[in-house]
Amino acid sequence: MKSSRVATAVLICAALMPLAACTEEGTITEQAAPSVSAPLPAPSAPPSSAAAQTARGASDKELCQSAKKAGDEMKAALVAALKAGKDPSPALFRKILTELTEKVTTVAATGVDGKVVTAMNQFGVEAAKAAAAADPAEAADNPAFEKAGKDLAAACKAAGVTVTF
Repeated sequence: MKSSRVATAVLICAALMPLAACTEEGTITEQAAPSVSAPLPAPSAPPSSAAAQTARGASDKELCQSAKKAGDEMKAALVAALKAGKDPSPALFRKILTELTEKVTTVAATGVDGKVVTAMNQFGVEAAKAAAAADPAEAADNPAFEKAGKDLAAACKAAGVTVTF
């Protein structure tokens, strides 16, 4: 069972960190650790414009920037656990996927209906399904979850933000 979890960790590592150096054990080399310390740029709109935007909801770009931050935090949590030598247990994946679900759906609720909000909500549904499974890592390795991630990435790309889920 441990070997299948390690294999799943390697797959997730490779999917989440396309530029990272993932070992066969699912660990990530020091130089491949993602940088999540850089803050998101502050909105540059004047206050009157910001107030009008708040009344309408967050823009697609703002939603995607928040989704990117949530994804980066999830990746960092996985990397930290793997670097610490922790077994990629179902509890670890459940925690990471649950936190990601909460962040993505909370952010989606601040937007207006559209492709980005729809994609975020669907991604949240698929992440929640995987988190609720007996083996969340195995449950996340499915076509519906992959499609939801690709749809969110495509919607965000159209909004000018590159995300990888």
